[in-house]
Amino acid sequence: MTGPLQGIRVIDITTNISGPSLTMILADLGAEVIKIERPDIGDDSRKMGPLWGGEGVYYLHINRNKRSIVIDLRTTEGKDIVYDLIKDADVFVENLRYEKANKLGLGYENLKKINSELIYCSLSAYGQEGAKRHKPGYDAIVQADTGIMGINGSENGDTARAAVSILDQGSAMWGALGVVSALYHRVQSGKGQKVETSLYETGVFWTGYHMLAFMATGDEPKKMGTNHASFAPYGAYATTDDSIMIGISNNSLFEKLCKVLGKEEWIKDDRFRTNLNRVQNRNELNDAIQNVFITESANNWISKLEEGGIPSSIIQKISSVITNPQTESMKMLTKVNHPKINGLNLPRLPFQLSDTPLEIKKSPPLLGEDTIAILKEKNVDDATIKQLIEKGVIQVGDSSNKK
Repeated sequence: MTGPLQGIRVIDITTNISGPSLTMILADLGAEVIKIERPDIGDDSRKMGPLWGGEGVYYLHINRNKRSIVIDLRTTEGKDIVYDLIKDADVFVENLRYEKANKLGLGYENLKKINSELIYCSLSAYGQEGAKRHKPGYDAIVQADTGIMGINGSENGDTARAAVSILDQGSAMWGALGVVSALYHRVQSGKGQKVETSLYETGVFWTGYHMLAFMATGDEPKKMGTNHASFAPYGAYATTDDSIMIGISNNSLFEKLCKVLGKEEWIKDDRFRTNLNRVQNRNELNDAIQNVFITESANNWISKLEEGGIPSSIIQKISSVITNPQTESMKMLTKVNHPKINGLNLPRLPFQLSDTPLEIKKSPPLLGEDTIAILKEKNVDDATIKQLIEKGVIQVGDSSNKK
């Protein structure tokens, strides 16, 4: 592996979306990630459809650059294997329900006795304090509980969840930042520490603008669809074919838009003279703009808008994003060799480093494909490995081909 975290070893017992997303970030940064999975089932995301080559696409998206070992953590022998791995690990990551790690003997206080320099990261739904710390919570549940869902959706339509796992993967990002920060502190102090983050904290943080707006005005934020509470015009408009999105955040851009639309008289119209005027008269302005946009195609309008310097885009389908020349120019997709899937392309992390480039070098592992290799690196002999397999403590290879 290349990358700035080369030489860092991560022990990962996470499953689903949030934890594996966190450890994927560390893996892409160059860390060695040993993914510990349950016998037979493995990571729950392996069966989150649709399936491709027998693997869930969620799993494929967030588990590259890792190695998989199958260990039954309920057994004494299984725990002993993990403890041995912890001895020379740098980071341990879990996203279990509250107190479950402690019950398994894998809590922070226990593991730091084995390795005092360990960075221990806990990613949960509701954190480690408060009445809700015991609650299970998927992304959509916490979107609802942090107010995100309450302000998402069309103004007069149904409530909607954000269509991507913003809290799972957002919390993963904060967790990875916490781990990197703790690693830097360890360089200075020689001490490990515990890193905590949660979906709830991420949701509350990301609604901060709306919280402050409520504190300032006393007005409960409302669903606005593609519109923006602070700017107008800012939203989606229909054309003769596809819909387009524009964003106008100041008077200069509004004047440019009026010229592109052939409506320069709006510039001096008291209803639209300032951004505050436009926000107050948003519906009237949106209707007027819509009447203009509906006269031509999306491509025609985008050409005119871009030439006029107006922030704008056709509202793209996902299939279009894959083939978009900008996606190719930015080298956002990396072709990865996979034993069961032809043509697997995975999106890279959305940043680049000039001196320590990030790479996707290893496909998402099959269940337990690295079990023997990892144990042999810990000097476990063949006879012991055979015994562990026979007792069901470990599994070798894909669960569909158990040995």
